[in-house]
Amino acid sequence: MDECNMHQHSCGCHEHQHEHSHACGCEHHHHEGGVKLGAIKIGVASVLLAVAWAVEAHTSLPTWALLLVYLVPYLVVGTQTLREAVEELFSGHLLGENFLMSIATIGALVIGFLPGAEHQFPEAVFVMLFFQVGELFEHLAEGRSRKSIAQLMDIRPDVANVERDGRVQSVNPADVAIGETIIVKPGERIPLDGEVTDGESSLDTVALTGESVPRSVKVGESVISGCVNISGVLRVRTTKSFGESTASKVLELVENASEGKSRSESFIRRFARIYTPVVVACALVVAFVPPFFCGGYLAALPTWIYRALTFLVVSCPCALVISVPLTFFGGIGAASRCGILVKGANYLEALAKMGVAVFDKTGTLTHGEFAVTALHPYLISEQQLLHLAAHVERYSNHPIAISLKNAFPNEAQCCTVTDVEEVAGHGVRALVNDKVVAVGNEKMMAAVGAKCVPCSKHHSGTIIHVAIGGEYAGHIEISDRIKDDAAEAIAQLKRAGVSKTVMLTGDHQNVAAEVASGVGIDEYYAELLPADKVERVQELLNEKSQAHTLAFVGDGINDAPVLARADVGIAMGALGSDAAIEAADVVLMDDKPSKIATAIRIAKRTLGIARQNVVFSIGVKVGVLLLATCGLATLWLAVFADVGVMVLAVLNATRALHPVQRNIPGNKMISW
Repeated sequence: MDECNMHQHSCGCHEHQHEHSHACGCEHHHHEGGVKLGAIKIGVASVLLAVAWAVEAHTSLPTWALLLVYLVPYLVVGTQTLREAVEELFSGHLLGENFLMSIATIGALVIGFLPGAEHQFPEAVFVMLFFQVGELFEHLAEGRSRKSIAQLMDIRPDVANVERDGRVQSVNPADVAIGETIIVKPGERIPLDGEVTDGESSLDTVALTGESVPRSVKVGESVISGCVNISGVLRVRTTKSFGESTASKVLELVENASEGKSRSESFIRRFARIYTPVVVACALVVAFVPPFFCGGYLAALPTWIYRALTFLVVSCPCALVISVPLTFFGGIGAASRCGILVKGANYLEALAKMGVAVFDKTGTLTHGEFAVTALHPYLISEQQLLHLAAHVERYSNHPIAISLKNAFPNEAQCCTVTDVEEVAGHGVRALVNDKVVAVGNEKMMAAVGAKCVPCSKHHSGTIIHVAIGGEYAGHIEISDRIKDDAAEAIAQLKRAGVSKTVMLTGDHQNVAAEVASGVGIDEYYAELLPADKVERVQELLNEKSQAHTLAFVGDGINDAPVLARADVGIAMGALGSDAAIEAADVVLMDDKPSKIATAIRIAKRTLGIARQNVVFSIGVKVGVLLLATCGLATLWLAVFADVGVMVLAVLNATRALHPVQRNIPGNKMISW
């Protein structure tokens, strides 16, 4: 069955999926519209501020008139902040960053009306403008909505062919009752879980297990919804309703898993929870307590209110509000230069704290493409064995057939191949130069009367047997290949501080054991369905330290639920499915697992720069705040403590955009 036809048969979303997609699409456009609107407001306010400045320089307007002039750009850029500050107060979230920005800027506006004080209207607008620039950077660094995953995971067919009253009817799968018999033709996707009552076939299970090798099924064996029937016609007695079938459960896992996912709050918001109350309390103390000790309370009050408002202006966290998000934004940019897409600043923080790394196998630690790895001839040479197998499989689109043809690309020459017959669940046989050549599993060998030679107990791939005229000719081992940098990736992760590595796979135990051993994985769990992976990751989340995060690395549609559930989901971008990439928080654009350690190093460096800015900004501000309290800090010094420190912090933040190159032994030059 060609890929186009398979996609045609498997298409069909359900109504609720379309509704879900539509809702998420609206949210996506709303997010983009908000960023554009914010940028427009900043641009308009900047122009209006320049106009206000020009008006002040060329006119002699009174203070109240100048206030009106400067209020225009202030309200253009600050209305949303003022509104959110009021909402925070009424909702019980007292003293948030919006509240502090509002008080500081309003204070700068009010200072000009105190006796003997010069107005600071431009300062008020600048502070609010800088704050909005910081907010814009933060929004740009945020990951976009990933609730459209279900639409991408189109694994549930909208039609089931059910036998009723001696006729086959096409009905909605939701209308099929448990115990009814459905017919699944080649190329169709199985709509409901059930048991095969007639027929044999091979099933493409990649959508559910991530494994490329088709699974053979026969009478009495169970099949699960979401798999594609490759060859023979199957009659299946349903054992679950549509809503309880495997494909439906996978979609539910994807839609609901992110609800239980812990999301790190932004660094600056956590800091503001402590900083803001302290600053506001200190300003109130400066304003109203010292006048009691100055002889005349009312006479001294304006002076100390002036100092308190200066205190607030100095304490305005512009340097933090802008430099910290910009640092993370720079870290995201540095990662993208290394082929690592990080969808938000909070995921850099999660990467820096990674303590447990969980991997899918196929397509993540291995290439996900099957190839001939060993030849075991019995009657003929290795070249002849591969030659004959490729000839017989030349017309098949089966992944195993493709691997044989790739191993012997010149299979079309020299020989005449006729009477090709594909036997479902067994293999293929054909006449090659008038000799019957059978290529397949042990059942095929038994059918042609060839006695198989025992295979090595240590093989981890699929064994393809070959017989010529009923005589056993040898076997070929086909398996997935471990990625060249997989073992080094695990070693680098351990050097980067990851204490535990785990592999989860839908493949067989012996295959999982060999891959885990080959790359140095600490633990592995095999023969898992998507729900099993989510359950296992949840157990690992419960076991890990609260100070560390858990990352899951995967590439298939079946990995989407667990990518959404992990603290940080990492997807392979070059060959990974759309669903996995959309569900992930970090995407490796070249599919190299060694890039995970690079991402961790960039994340740790980014956090280091952010902490430097925090220490520097707070240190300078504390010094100037003490001077302001004593009346020794002028407003120019306050401006330096605010805007000057902000500029220096931003310059430091830009270092995150240019990661230093370090030569790590045993690896190429990578970003540090």
